[in-house]
Amino acid sequence: MAGTRIDMLDLRKLLTLKQKGYSNKQVADALGVNRNTVNSYIKAFKGKPFVDLLKLNNSELCSLFPERSEMNMQRYEELSTSFSYFLNELRKSGCTLDTLWKEYRTSHQNGYGYTQFAQHFKDFKQAQNGSGKLTHIAGEKLYIDFTGKKLHYVNKGTGELIPAEVLVCILPCSQYTFVMALKSQRMEDVIKGLTSCLEFMGGVPKVIISDNLKAVVKKPHKYQPEINKAIRQLGLHYGCEIFATRPYKPQDKALVEGAVKLVYQRMYYPKSKHSFFSLEQINNALREHLVRYNELCFTQRSTTRFKEYLELEKPHLSGLPKSPFRIKTYKRSKVQKMGFILISEDKNYYSVPHRFVGKHVQIEYCSDHVEVFYYSDRIAFHQRSYRNGSYNAKEEHLSSKHKIYNDWSPAHFQKRAKSVGASTYFYITQLIESKSYPEAAYKQCQGILALQNTYSAHRLELACKRAADAPQKSYHTIALILEKGLEVETILPSQKSHIPQHPNVRGGNHYQ
Repeated sequence: MAGTRIDMLDLRKLLTLKQKGYSNKQVADALGVNRNTVNSYIKAFKGKPFVDLLKLNNSELCSLFPERSEMNMQRYEELSTSFSYFLNELRKSGCTLDTLWKEYRTSHQNGYGYTQFAQHFKDFKQAQNGSGKLTHIAGEKLYIDFTGKKLHYVNKGTGELIPAEVLVCILPCSQYTFVMALKSQRMEDVIKGLTSCLEFMGGVPKVIISDNLKAVVKKPHKYQPEINKAIRQLGLHYGCEIFATRPYKPQDKALVEGAVKLVYQRMYYPKSKHSFFSLEQINNALREHLVRYNELCFTQRSTTRFKEYLELEKPHLSGLPKSPFRIKTYKRSKVQKMGFILISEDKNYYSVPHRFVGKHVQIEYCSDHVEVFYYSDRIAFHQRSYRNGSYNAKEEHLSSKHKIYNDWSPAHFQKRAKSVGASTYFYITQLIESKSYPEAAYKQCQGILALQNTYSAHRLELACKRAADAPQKSYHTIALILEKGLEVETILPSQKSHIPQHPNVRGGNHYQ
Protein backbone atom coordinates (compact mmCIF):
# COMPACT_ATOMS: atom_id res chain seq x y z
CA MET A 1 0.00 0.00 0.00
CA ALA A 2 1.18 3.52 -0.62
CA GLY A 3 2.44 5.76 2.11
CA THR A 4 4.13 5.19 5.45
CA ARG A 5 3.16 2.15 7.52
CA ILE A 6 1.86 2.80 11.00
CA ASP A 7 1.96 0.52 14.05
CA MET A 8 -0.97 -1.01 15.90
CA LEU A 9 -1.20 1.76 18.48
CA ASP A 10 -1.46 4.45 15.81
CA LEU A 11 -3.90 2.31 13.87
CA ARG A 12 -6.31 2.20 16.82
CA LYS A 13 -5.83 5.93 17.26
CA LEU A 14 -6.74 6.41 13.58
CA LEU A 15 -9.96 4.42 14.07
CA THR A 16 -10.84 6.37 17.22
CA LEU A 17 -10.35 9.74 15.51
CA LYS A 18 -12.36 8.69 12.47
CA GLN A 19 -15.18 7.47 14.73
CA LYS A 20 -15.22 10.97 16.28
CA GLY A 21 -15.66 12.52 12.85
CA TYR A 22 -12.13 13.75 12.12
CA SER A 23 -11.24 14.28 8.46
CA ASN A 24 -8.39 12.30 6.89
CA LYS A 25 -6.17 15.41 6.92
CA GLN A 26 -6.85 16.04 10.63
CA VAL A 27 -6.05 12.39 11.41
CA ALA A 28 -2.82 12.60 9.39
CA ASP A 29 -1.76 15.73 11.32
CA ALA A 30 -2.54 14.06 14.65
CA LEU A 31 -0.52 10.93 13.76
CA GLY A 32 2.32 12.85 12.12
CA VAL A 33 2.00 10.94 8.84
CA ASN A 34 1.16 11.77 5.25
CA ARG A 35 -2.51 12.17 4.35
CA ASN A 36 -2.13 9.54 1.59
CA THR A 37 -1.19 7.00 4.26
CA VAL A 38 -4.48 7.64 6.06
CA ASN A 39 -6.35 7.49 2.74
CA SER A 40 -4.85 4.06 1.96
CA TYR A 41 -5.91 2.64 5.35
CA ILE A 42 -9.46 3.98 5.01
CA LYS A 43 -9.71 2.28 1.61
CA ALA A 44 -8.46 -1.02 3.09
CA PHE A 45 -11.30 -0.98 5.64
CA LYS A 46 -13.79 -1.26 2.74
CA GLY A 47 -16.49 0.73 4.47
CA LYS A 48 -16.61 -1.34 7.68
CA PRO A 49 -17.92 0.65 10.68
CA PHE A 50 -15.11 2.11 12.78
CA VAL A 51 -16.85 1.08 16.01
CA ASP A 52 -16.79 -2.58 14.90
CA LEU A 53 -13.15 -2.37 13.86
CA LEU A 54 -12.20 -1.05 17.32
CA LYS A 55 -13.75 -4.16 18.91
CA LEU A 56 -11.31 -6.46 17.05
CA ASN A 57 -8.20 -7.64 18.91
CA ASN A 58 -4.70 -6.99 17.49
CA SER A 59 -4.48 -10.31 15.66
CA GLU A 60 -7.85 -9.85 14.00
CA LEU A 61 -6.99 -6.30 13.06
CA CYS A 62 -3.64 -7.35 11.60
CA SER A 63 -5.35 -10.03 9.53
CA LEU A 64 -7.04 -7.25 7.56
CA PHE A 65 -3.59 -6.24 6.26
CA PRO A 66 -1.58 -9.44 5.74
CA GLU A 67 0.91 -7.88 3.35
CA ARG A 68 1.23 -4.81 5.52
CA SER A 69 1.81 -6.85 8.71
CA GLU A 70 4.50 -8.95 7.06
CA MET A 71 6.21 -5.89 5.66
CA ASN A 72 6.11 -4.12 9.03
CA MET A 73 7.71 -7.11 10.73
CA GLN A 74 10.45 -7.22 8.15
CA ARG A 75 11.09 -3.47 8.44
CA TYR A 76 11.28 -3.66 12.22
CA GLU A 77 13.74 -6.55 12.10
CA GLU A 78 15.95 -4.59 9.71
CA LEU A 79 15.82 -1.58 12.00
CA SER A 80 16.37 -3.51 15.24
CA THR A 81 19.66 -4.95 14.02
CA SER A 82 21.05 -1.39 13.98
CA PHE A 83 19.90 -0.34 17.47
CA SER A 84 23.23 -1.20 19.14
CA TYR A 85 25.09 0.69 16.42
CA PHE A 86 22.84 3.73 16.90
CA LEU A 87 23.36 3.62 20.67
CA ASN A 88 27.14 3.58 20.26
CA GLU A 89 27.13 6.39 17.67
CA LEU A 90 25.04 8.66 19.90
CA ARG A 91 27.85 8.58 22.45
CA LYS A 92 30.05 10.42 19.95
CA SER A 93 30.13 14.18 20.09
CA GLY A 94 27.90 15.86 17.50
CA CYS A 95 25.84 12.79 16.58
CA THR A 96 22.04 13.21 16.71
CA LEU A 97 19.09 10.90 16.20
CA ASP A 98 18.09 12.86 13.10
CA THR A 99 21.53 12.20 11.55
CA LEU A 100 21.17 8.48 12.23
CA TRP A 101 17.65 8.41 10.74
CA LYS A 102 18.90 10.02 7.52
CA GLU A 103 21.70 7.45 7.35
CA TYR A 104 19.13 4.67 7.90
CA ARG A 105 16.79 5.97 5.16
CA THR A 106 19.70 6.15 2.70
CA SER A 107 20.10 2.37 2.84
CA HIS A 108 16.39 1.60 3.47
CA GLN A 109 14.25 3.48 0.96
CA ASN A 110 11.00 1.99 2.33
CA GLY A 111 12.07 2.34 5.95
CA TYR A 112 10.25 4.05 8.82
CA GLY A 113 9.59 7.76 8.93
CA TYR A 114 11.38 9.79 11.58
CA THR A 115 8.52 9.67 14.13
CA GLN A 116 8.25 5.87 14.15
CA PHE A 117 12.02 5.49 13.90
CA ALA A 118 12.48 7.63 17.03
CA GLN A 119 9.67 5.81 18.90
CA HIS A 120 11.07 2.33 18.16
CA PHE A 121 14.53 3.42 19.26
CA LYS A 122 13.11 4.96 22.43
CA ASP A 123 11.29 1.70 23.21
CA PHE A 124 14.52 -0.20 22.69
CA LYS A 125 16.43 2.00 25.14
CA GLN A 126 13.71 1.72 27.78
CA ALA A 127 13.73 -2.06 27.41
CA GLN A 128 17.50 -2.01 27.91
CA ASN A 129 17.15 -0.18 31.20
CA GLY A 130 13.82 0.38 32.88
CA SER A 131 15.16 3.38 34.82
CA GLY A 132 15.98 5.28 31.64
CA LYS A 133 19.79 5.11 31.36
CA LEU A 134 21.42 8.36 30.31
CA THR A 135 23.34 8.51 27.05
CA HIS A 136 26.70 10.17 27.72
CA ILE A 137 28.51 12.07 24.98
CA ALA A 138 32.19 11.30 24.42
CA GLY A 139 34.55 13.93 25.81
CA GLU A 140 31.73 15.94 27.38
CA LYS A 141 31.90 15.22 31.13
CA LEU A 142 34.22 14.18 33.93
CA TYR A 143 32.66 13.19 37.27
CA ILE A 144 34.70 13.50 40.47
CA ASP A 145 34.02 12.37 44.04
CA PHE A 146 35.81 11.15 47.17
CA THR A 147 35.39 7.67 48.58
CA GLY A 148 33.61 7.43 51.92
CA LYS A 149 36.23 5.05 53.30
CA LYS A 150 39.82 6.22 53.70
CA LEU A 151 43.14 4.47 53.22
CA HIS A 152 45.86 4.74 55.88
CA TYR A 153 49.63 4.73 56.09
CA VAL A 154 51.89 4.31 59.11
CA ASN A 155 54.13 7.02 60.52
CA LYS A 156 57.43 5.18 60.98
CA GLY A 157 58.52 7.47 63.79
CA THR A 158 55.43 7.24 65.99
CA GLY A 159 53.53 4.23 64.63
CA GLU A 160 50.47 6.47 64.16
CA LEU A 161 47.96 5.63 61.43
CA ILE A 162 47.60 8.64 59.11
CA PRO A 163 44.34 8.76 57.06
CA ALA A 164 44.43 9.52 53.33
CA GLU A 165 41.47 10.71 51.26
CA VAL A 166 40.91 8.93 47.93
CA LEU A 167 39.74 10.88 44.88
CA VAL A 168 37.86 9.00 42.13
CA CYS A 169 37.31 10.52 38.66
CA ILE A 170 35.46 8.91 35.75
CA LEU A 171 34.72 9.77 32.11
CA PRO A 172 31.08 8.52 31.90
CA CYS A 173 31.02 7.67 28.19
CA SER A 174 33.89 5.15 28.37
CA GLN A 175 33.90 4.77 32.19
CA TYR A 176 37.68 5.30 32.08
CA THR A 177 38.67 5.81 35.72
CA PHE A 178 41.37 7.65 37.67
CA VAL A 179 42.12 7.14 41.38
CA MET A 180 44.55 9.04 43.62
CA ALA A 181 45.19 9.28 47.37
CA LEU A 182 45.48 12.80 48.80
CA LYS A 183 46.37 14.28 52.18
CA SER A 184 42.96 15.88 52.65
CA GLN A 185 39.91 17.31 50.91
CA ARG A 186 41.27 20.85 51.18
CA MET A 187 41.29 23.02 48.08
CA GLU A 188 45.05 22.68 47.51
CA ASP A 189 44.83 18.89 47.54
CA VAL A 190 41.69 18.74 45.38
CA ILE A 191 43.38 20.94 42.77
CA LYS A 192 46.47 18.72 42.89
CA GLY A 193 44.25 15.67 42.31
CA LEU A 194 42.36 17.31 39.42
CA THR A 195 45.52 18.43 37.62
CA SER A 196 46.97 14.93 38.01
CA CYS A 197 43.71 13.44 36.68
CA LEU A 198 43.71 15.62 33.55
CA GLU A 199 47.36 14.70 32.91
CA PHE A 200 46.38 11.02 33.26
CA MET A 201 43.43 11.44 30.88
CA GLY A 202 45.65 13.21 28.36
CA GLY A 203 43.05 15.89 27.66
CA VAL A 204 40.28 18.07 29.02
CA PRO A 205 36.48 17.41 28.88
CA LYS A 206 33.96 20.18 28.32
CA VAL A 207 32.57 19.93 31.87
CA ILE A 208 33.89 18.74 35.23
CA ILE A 209 31.04 17.76 37.57
CA SER A 210 31.78 17.54 41.27
CA ASP A 211 29.85 16.48 44.30
CA ASN A 212 29.13 19.35 46.72
CA LEU A 213 32.69 19.31 48.11
CA LYS A 214 33.63 22.22 50.36
CA ALA A 215 36.80 22.71 48.34
CA VAL A 216 34.74 23.17 45.16
CA VAL A 217 31.45 24.74 46.26
CA LYS A 218 31.55 27.98 48.20
CA LYS A 219 27.77 28.19 48.63
CA PRO A 220 25.49 25.21 47.84
CA HIS A 221 22.28 25.79 45.90
CA LYS A 222 19.76 23.51 44.23
CA TYR A 223 19.92 25.29 40.89
CA GLN A 224 23.06 27.44 40.85
CA PRO A 225 25.74 26.57 43.43
CA GLU A 226 28.53 29.12 43.83
CA ILE A 227 31.93 27.67 42.85
CA ASN A 228 35.09 28.72 44.72
CA LYS A 229 37.24 31.30 42.94
CA ALA A 230 40.37 29.11 42.79
CA ILE A 231 38.35 26.25 41.23
CA ARG A 232 36.86 28.65 38.68
CA GLN A 233 40.39 29.79 37.85
CA LEU A 234 41.33 26.14 37.29
CA GLY A 235 38.43 25.75 34.86
CA LEU A 236 39.48 28.93 33.04
CA HIS A 237 43.08 27.68 32.81
CA TYR A 238 42.03 24.36 31.26
CA GLY A 239 39.18 25.80 29.19
CA CYS A 240 36.30 23.83 30.75
CA GLU A 241 33.24 24.48 32.90
CA ILE A 242 32.99 23.24 36.49
CA PHE A 243 29.58 22.39 37.94
CA ALA A 244 28.32 20.75 41.11
CA THR A 245 25.53 18.20 41.42
CA ARG A 246 22.35 18.94 43.33
CA PRO A 247 22.62 18.38 47.09
CA TYR A 248 21.28 15.02 48.29
CA LYS A 249 20.76 13.74 44.70
CA PRO A 250 23.09 10.74 44.27
CA GLN A 251 21.43 9.82 40.98
CA ASP A 252 23.09 12.89 39.44
CA LYS A 253 26.45 11.11 39.77
CA ALA A 254 25.40 7.47 39.71
CA LEU A 255 28.36 6.39 37.57
CA VAL A 256 31.00 7.77 39.90
CA GLU A 257 29.11 6.30 42.87
CA GLY A 258 29.29 2.94 41.11
CA ALA A 259 32.99 3.49 40.39
CA VAL A 260 33.61 4.08 44.10
CA LYS A 261 32.05 0.69 44.92
CA LEU A 262 34.26 -0.98 42.32
CA VAL A 263 37.32 0.77 43.76
CA TYR A 264 36.48 -0.80 47.13
CA GLN A 265 36.29 -4.26 45.49
CA ARG A 266 39.18 -4.07 43.03
CA MET A 267 41.68 -1.85 44.88
CA TYR A 268 40.87 -1.55 48.58
CA TYR A 269 40.35 -5.22 49.31
CA PRO A 270 43.50 -6.59 47.56
CA LYS A 271 45.59 -4.11 49.57
CA SER A 272 43.80 -4.52 52.90
CA LYS A 273 46.50 -6.86 54.23
CA HIS A 274 49.40 -4.58 53.19
CA SER A 275 50.97 -1.78 55.23
CA PHE A 276 52.05 1.51 53.70
CA PHE A 277 54.48 4.02 55.15
CA SER A 278 53.83 7.06 52.95
CA LEU A 279 51.25 8.61 50.67
CA GLU A 280 53.55 7.89 47.71
CA GLN A 281 53.50 4.16 48.49
CA ILE A 282 49.67 4.19 48.51
CA ASN A 283 49.55 5.94 45.14
CA ASN A 284 52.10 3.57 43.61
CA ALA A 285 49.91 0.62 44.65
CA LEU A 286 46.75 2.32 43.38
CA ARG A 287 48.36 3.00 39.98
CA GLU A 288 49.21 -0.68 39.56
CA HIS A 289 45.62 -1.73 40.26
CA LEU A 290 44.24 1.15 38.17
CA VAL A 291 45.95 -0.09 35.02
CA ARG A 292 44.50 -3.59 35.48
CA TYR A 293 41.08 -2.18 36.38
CA ASN A 294 40.82 -0.08 33.20
CA GLU A 295 41.90 -3.07 31.07
CA LEU A 296 39.32 -5.49 32.52
CA CYS A 297 36.44 -6.43 30.20
CA PHE A 298 32.97 -5.19 31.11
CA THR A 299 30.63 -7.84 32.47
CA GLN A 300 28.10 -7.52 29.64
CA ARG A 301 30.33 -6.21 26.85
CA SER A 302 33.41 -7.61 25.15
CA THR A 303 35.42 -4.43 25.50
CA THR A 304 37.38 -2.56 28.20
CA ARG A 305 37.35 0.90 29.68
CA PHE A 306 40.76 1.64 28.19
CA LYS A 307 39.70 0.53 24.70
CA GLU A 308 36.48 2.57 24.89
CA TYR A 309 38.54 5.55 26.06
CA LEU A 310 40.96 5.30 23.12
CA GLU A 311 38.22 4.78 20.51
CA LEU A 312 35.47 7.06 21.80
CA GLU A 313 36.67 9.46 24.45
CA LYS A 314 40.21 10.60 23.73
CA PRO A 315 39.62 12.03 20.21
CA HIS A 316 36.99 14.40 21.66
CA LEU A 317 39.01 15.70 24.64
CA SER A 318 40.54 19.18 24.33
CA GLY A 319 44.32 19.51 24.50
CA LEU A 320 46.13 20.25 27.76
CA PRO A 321 47.68 23.71 28.26
CA LYS A 322 51.47 24.06 28.11
CA SER A 323 51.82 24.27 31.88
CA PRO A 324 49.71 22.77 34.70
CA PHE A 325 47.48 24.98 36.79
CA ARG A 326 49.02 26.54 39.86
CA ILE A 327 46.78 27.61 42.67
CA LYS A 328 46.55 31.30 43.39
CA THR A 329 46.15 32.93 46.77
CA TYR A 330 43.85 35.94 47.03
CA LYS A 331 44.25 38.64 49.66
CA ARG A 332 43.05 42.16 50.27
CA SER A 333 45.62 44.69 51.47
CA LYS A 334 46.18 48.39 52.00
CA VAL A 335 49.05 50.10 50.17
CA GLN A 336 51.61 51.38 52.66
CA LYS A 337 52.92 54.97 52.76
CA MET A 338 56.12 53.89 51.03
CA GLY A 339 54.06 52.61 48.08
CA PHE A 340 54.45 48.89 48.84
CA ILE A 341 52.11 46.02 49.68
CA LEU A 342 53.19 43.23 52.02
CA ILE A 343 52.81 39.48 51.50
CA SER A 344 53.04 38.37 55.10
CA GLU A 345 53.55 34.73 54.15
CA ASP A 346 57.07 35.56 52.85
CA LYS A 347 57.52 38.90 54.66
CA ASN A 348 58.23 40.49 51.28
CA TYR A 349 57.24 43.87 49.88
CA TYR A 350 56.13 44.67 46.33
CA SER A 351 55.75 48.14 44.85
CA VAL A 352 52.62 49.58 43.25
CA PRO A 353 52.21 52.98 41.53
CA HIS A 354 52.56 55.67 44.19
CA ARG A 355 49.17 57.22 43.45
CA PHE A 356 47.52 54.18 45.08
CA VAL A 357 49.04 54.84 48.53
CA GLY A 358 46.36 54.35 51.18
CA LYS A 359 44.04 52.47 48.78
CA HIS A 360 42.77 48.94 49.36
CA VAL A 361 43.87 46.57 46.61
CA GLN A 362 43.39 42.90 45.71
CA ILE A 363 46.53 40.73 45.63
CA GLU A 364 46.69 37.50 43.61
CA TYR A 365 49.85 35.42 43.81
CA CYS A 366 51.05 31.93 42.98
CA SER A 367 54.44 30.24 43.19
CA ASP A 368 55.78 32.27 40.24
CA HIS A 369 54.40 35.78 40.28
CA VAL A 370 52.45 38.45 42.16
CA GLU A 371 49.66 40.54 40.65
CA VAL A 372 48.01 43.57 42.25
CA PHE A 373 44.53 44.77 41.17
CA TYR A 374 42.64 47.94 41.97
CA TYR A 375 39.04 46.92 41.32
CA SER A 376 39.33 45.11 37.94
CA ASP A 377 42.50 46.88 36.72
CA ARG A 378 45.88 45.25 37.18
CA ILE A 379 48.21 47.94 38.51
CA ALA A 380 51.35 45.90 39.26
CA PHE A 381 53.03 42.65 38.24
CA HIS A 382 56.14 41.16 39.92
CA GLN A 383 58.08 37.93 39.88
CA ARG A 384 57.60 36.37 43.30
CA SER A 385 60.59 36.58 45.65
CA TYR A 386 61.33 34.08 48.41
CA ARG A 387 64.09 36.11 50.11
CA ASN A 388 62.49 37.25 53.35
CA GLY A 389 62.34 40.99 53.94
CA SER A 390 63.13 42.00 50.36
CA TYR A 391 61.71 45.12 48.74
CA ASN A 392 60.73 44.41 45.13
CA ALA A 393 60.38 47.80 43.49
CA LYS A 394 59.94 49.07 39.96
CA GLU A 395 61.29 52.51 39.04
CA GLU A 396 58.05 53.66 37.43
CA HIS A 397 56.06 52.90 40.60
CA LEU A 398 57.99 55.19 42.98
CA SER A 399 57.53 58.91 43.54
CA SER A 400 60.49 61.26 43.01
CA LYS A 401 60.86 61.47 46.80
CA HIS A 402 61.20 57.72 47.18
CA LYS A 403 63.31 56.91 44.11
CA ILE A 404 66.39 57.62 46.17
CA TYR A 405 65.73 54.35 48.01
CA ASN A 406 66.60 52.45 44.86
CA ASP A 407 70.21 53.64 45.29
CA TRP A 408 70.50 52.20 48.79
CA SER A 409 73.13 49.48 49.02
CA PRO A 410 76.00 48.49 51.40
CA ALA A 411 78.45 50.40 49.19
CA HIS A 412 76.23 53.51 49.30
CA PHE A 413 76.24 53.70 53.12
CA GLN A 414 79.89 52.71 53.44
CA LYS A 415 80.89 55.53 51.12
CA ARG A 416 78.92 58.07 53.19
CA ALA A 417 80.33 56.69 56.46
CA LYS A 418 83.91 56.88 55.16
CA SER A 419 83.49 60.62 54.60
CA VAL A 420 82.75 60.97 58.36
CA GLY A 421 85.69 58.92 59.58
CA ALA A 422 87.30 55.50 59.89
CA SER A 423 85.39 54.55 63.07
CA THR A 424 82.05 55.44 61.49
CA TYR A 425 82.95 53.38 58.39
CA PHE A 426 83.89 50.41 60.59
CA TYR A 427 80.70 50.67 62.66
CA ILE A 428 78.39 50.96 59.61
CA THR A 429 80.12 47.98 57.94
CA GLN A 430 79.74 45.87 61.08
CA LEU A 431 76.04 46.83 61.38
CA ILE A 432 75.27 45.79 57.78
CA GLU A 433 77.18 42.51 58.10
CA SER A 434 75.34 41.60 61.33
CA LYS A 435 72.01 41.30 59.45
CA SER A 436 71.00 38.19 57.48
CA TYR A 437 69.69 40.50 54.73
CA PRO A 438 71.34 43.95 54.29
CA GLU A 439 68.06 45.81 53.62
CA ALA A 440 67.10 45.36 57.27
CA ALA A 441 70.06 47.57 58.28
CA TYR A 442 69.56 50.35 55.73
CA LYS A 443 67.16 52.44 57.82
CA GLN A 444 69.44 52.22 60.87
CA CYS A 445 72.45 53.26 58.74
CA GLN A 446 70.47 56.21 57.40
CA GLY A 447 69.55 57.20 60.97
CA ILE A 448 73.13 56.96 62.28
CA LEU A 449 74.55 59.11 59.46
CA ALA A 450 71.76 61.65 60.00
CA LEU A 451 72.95 62.19 63.62
CA GLN A 452 75.86 64.30 62.34
CA ASN A 453 73.32 66.97 61.43
CA THR A 454 72.37 67.24 65.11
CA TYR A 455 75.65 66.54 66.90
CA SER A 456 78.39 67.16 64.24
CA ALA A 457 80.47 64.68 62.28
CA HIS A 458 83.32 64.84 64.83
CA ARG A 459 81.13 63.74 67.74
CA LEU A 460 79.54 61.01 65.57
CA GLU A 461 83.01 59.66 64.77
CA LEU A 462 83.91 59.61 68.50
CA ALA A 463 80.63 57.87 69.37
CA CYS A 464 81.24 55.15 66.74
CA LYS A 465 84.78 54.72 68.09
CA ARG A 466 83.50 54.24 71.63
CA ALA A 467 80.81 51.75 70.52
CA ALA A 468 83.16 49.76 68.26
CA ASP A 469 83.55 46.95 70.80
CA ALA A 470 79.85 46.72 71.70
CA PRO A 471 78.47 43.17 71.08
CA GLN A 472 75.44 44.51 69.18
CA LYS A 473 75.46 47.32 66.63
CA SER A 474 72.38 49.53 66.37
CA TYR A 475 71.14 53.06 65.81
CA HIS A 476 69.92 53.37 69.41
CA THR A 477 73.41 52.67 70.81
CA ILE A 478 74.98 55.60 68.92
CA ALA A 479 72.02 57.91 69.57
CA LEU A 480 72.21 57.21 73.35
CA ILE A 481 75.98 57.87 73.48
CA LEU A 482 75.56 61.23 71.76
CA GLU A 483 72.50 62.16 73.83
CA LYS A 484 74.36 61.51 77.12
CA GLY A 485 77.64 63.00 75.89
CA LEU A 486 79.50 59.72 76.47
CA GLU A 487 81.53 59.90 73.26
CA VAL A 488 84.39 61.86 75.10
CA GLU A 489 86.86 59.41 76.68
CA THR A 490 86.90 59.74 80.52
CA ILE A 491 89.91 59.01 82.81
CA LEU A 492 89.28 56.47 85.55
CA PRO A 493 90.40 57.36 89.15
CA SER A 494 92.93 54.52 89.17
CA GLN A 495 94.69 56.13 86.21
CA LYS A 496 95.37 59.46 88.09
CA SER A 497 98.93 60.22 89.45
CA HIS A 498 99.50 60.47 93.23
CA ILE A 499 101.88 63.44 92.69
CA PRO A 500 100.04 66.74 92.74
CA GLN A 501 100.38 69.08 89.79
CA HIS A 502 103.13 71.75 90.35
CA PRO A 503 105.15 73.97 87.96
CA ASN A 504 108.47 72.79 89.54
CA VAL A 505 107.72 69.12 89.10
CA ARG A 506 109.35 67.75 85.99
CA GLY A 507 107.37 65.36 83.87
CA GLY A 508 108.36 62.16 82.13
CA ASN A 509 109.44 64.02 79.02
CA HIS A 510 112.35 65.55 80.93
CA TYR A 511 114.07 62.15 81.20
CA GLN A 512 113.88 61.08 77.57
